[in-house]
Amino acid sequence: MESIIHLQHIFYKRGTNEILSNVDLTMKPGEHWAILGLNGSGKTSLLNIMAAHQFPTEGEVEILGNRFGETNLPELRKKIGFVSSSLERFSQMFINEIVERVVISGKYASFGLYEQTSKEDWEKAEELLHDFRLTYLKGKKISLLSEGEKRRVFIARALMSEPSLLILDEPCSGLDILSREQFLHSLHTVAKTNCHLVYVTHHVEEIIEDITHVLLMRNGQVVAAGPKQDVITDELLTKTYSVPVKVQWEGRRPYLHVDQSTVLRQIDAEKEGMEKSAL
Repeated sequence: MESIIHLQHIFYKRGTNEILSNVDLTMKPGEHWAILGLNGSGKTSLLNIMAAHQFPTEGEVEILGNRFGETNLPELRKKIGFVSSSLERFSQMFINEIVERVVISGKYASFGLYEQTSKEDWEKAEELLHDFRLTYLKGKKISLLSEGEKRRVFIARALMSEPSLLILDEPCSGLDILSREQFLHSLHTVAKTNCHLVYVTHHVEEIIEDITHVLLMRNGQVVAAGPKQDVITDELLTKTYSVPVKVQWEGRRPYLHVDQSTVLRQIDAEKEGMEKSAL
């Protein structure tokens, strides 16, 4: 397989509103990507295309060697894992299920177990719980877990079907610092497998060392894409976030610092402009 994801000249419109404009991206085997951008930058629409849930208005899409328009998308989706920070609906659907059964349900893409499970299924679930340091939760109902524990359980669930691509949509949203770091540490397990990561976030400090490449988006367009050391720069992130920032690397992870003095000047200028326009 030459590429895991290949997007060429992607446009996506919702009514007359252009959400994505001329997006190109090629993710090769062995790479793990992060996608950064402000709200409204087009990240969600791009993810829906990558997850085979949405066709672009224009452009060519090839996911895991399957070209859109020439492949069975429901079958393709079985090879793609998806985990989002929006867990409320999942939590309600699994409210009475224990952790092991939630994990196994990932093999069947169901909200509950309605199929005959095998000894191998339970052994696989046991292995995943061990890999994600969740063995202590065996037998517990999903409703009793912390948000951080739920996120790790749902990653284990996504891996139950042994996907080739795992898409994580702002998975650390709402987590405290300890839960976030525990969650990010669990991603090392994913990176060591044959599963490829696409990690979407607002926060550069979540880009762990296993992430190899970064895509920056702004207003539906690509600001930059490539190896993370080339893309995570003061200039490119300032352009992406529309606010002056500086990047500092610590322990092979980037951290962002906002230039407060410049931001305050921008706020004062905007306030002054609004006051003048009101006169």
